[in-house]
Amino acid sequence: MFLSNHGHVLVALARDPGARMRDVADAVGITERAVQQIVRDLSEQGYLHKEKVGRRNRYAVVRGATFRHELEAGVTLGDFLDLVVPEGRRGTP
Repeated sequence: MFLSNHGHVLVALARDPGARMRDVADAVGITERAVQQIVRDLSEQGYLHKEKVGRRNRYAVVRGATFRHELEAGVTLGDFLDLVVPEGRRGTP
């Protein structure tokens, strides 16, 4: 309720940087195509890096990036993810 689909996709990829788009879509409850568009948006905005590893992609959240809205302007993605992704559930990029 409080997070957008963009936020949910970021959380899913922070938990599992090697997740397939299909798995992220299932976890978030949206279509695979919607996840692909969100990943593209997040990459273009500098919040997410994508690296090809063999036949799969691996994603890294840019933890130093800050939220755009003035109410959260000083909060980094790393700060946010530390709150919502327990340390034991974080993937390593």
